[in-house]
Amino acid sequence: LYNFFFCFLIFFFTYFYTAITFNPVDIADNLKKYGGFITGVRPGEPTVNFLESVIGKLTLFGAFFLALVALVPIITANVTNVTSFMGLGGTALLILVGVAMDLVKQIDAHIISQKYEGLL
Repeated sequence: LYNFFFCFLIFFFTYFYTAITFNPVDIADNLKKYGGFITGVRPGEPTVNFLESVIGKLTLFGAFFLALVALVPIITANVTNVTSFMGLGGTALLILVGVAMDLVKQIDAHIISQKYEGLL
């Protein structure tokens, strides 16, 4: 019951956050105003409908991914009976991956800047 409710809340808040932050009407208007377009889709209402369908599919995929990441530590602990890593939840894993990726970017930028300073 806990895992079901946990997944339900992940889906709910994923769709809730997307509904608050993403406005397809505004994006379609900005595309039309600045001369942009989506290939094969007419400007105006068809663009809004296309953006709504795409964001719906992406949100569904994202919610499934977030639920999977959140449930992997719980399922692993239940299957293996090893509970020493229960504090390391899915959210912590996402944060660790994000920080690691940012660290790699910063190291790459520093290495590249050192190479360019050597050339001058």
